[in-house]
Amino acid sequence: MRSWLAQHLAALRDALRRLAAAPLSSLLSLLVIGVALTLPTAGWLTLDNLRKLTGDTPGVQQISIFLVIDTGKREISEIESRLRASPAGSWRFVPREEALQRLQAAEGMAEIIASLPRNPLPDAFVVTPTDARPEALEGLAKTFATWPKVAHVQLDSAWVKRLDALLRLGKLVVMILGALFAGALVTITFNTIRLQILAQAAEIEVAKLIGATDTYIQRPLHYFGMLQGALGGLCAALLVSAGLHLLTPPVAELARLYGASFALRGLSASDVIVLAAIGAALGWLGAKISVRIHLRRIG
Repeated sequence: MRSWLAQHLAALRDALRRLAAAPLSSLLSLLVIGVALTLPTAGWLTLDNLRKLTGDTPGVQQISIFLVIDTGKREISEIESRLRASPAGSWRFVPREEALQRLQAAEGMAEIIASLPRNPLPDAFVVTPTDARPEALEGLAKTFATWPKVAHVQLDSAWVKRLDALLRLGKLVVMILGALFAGALVTITFNTIRLQILAQAAEIEVAKLIGATDTYIQRPLHYFGMLQGALGGLCAALLVSAGLHLLTPPVAELARLYGASFALRGLSASDVIVLAAIGAALGWLGAKISVRIHLRRIG
């Protein structure tokens, strides 16, 4: 076990030495890998923030149940019991007096409301479903519409469907970009390792002559690819975080102008670790392919 650990530590030190031997070349490679990982990461983060925005925006994923004007307290209690028994999600009751006060507080509506002889607004329930899929929302709306004393159920299902389709399209685009840039990262590592092998061809031949195994020769190159990919992933996390830092003030100002409070969600510590791990895995894959192809030519 100690011998195995010593061999891997020696290979890791050798990989670090290779990176430090050409700092400018290594830095440029890390930047290229970082940019390749930044674009799909930024796309995924954009979709995640859009989902968070739509989830936090009132009315986006809510169903309004408007009751008939003459609904009594007993009927309201029955509807409350139905909502408690159903798996619809969270809900709240909006009395007609509260709805009138909110409408009266809106700009330009105070005089109009004052001129009305009576309160024309009905009592209502606002339901926030746990399942926000368009088909689930439509199913709930149809169920609510069959309940007694329900005059109208409001759900902008067309808007929800468009949003869901847009997010699914964005997810597909991000997956395609991720696959393309993953291939680019493997190619970058492949070429970098190829250059390393060609530059040390004589050294590798001598090592084979004195009995070095293929595993012993390949191990430092595998670590080199993994280190390059992992550091490229960290570089991508740094670029994404810098971009979010620049975008946060204008986004917060825009949300404030629309009367909302919204802050962009950045990369968590686990996201950074996953990004570095993905970079390391792709770097190892590129190194593995390059080593297998080019070492055969030397051997």
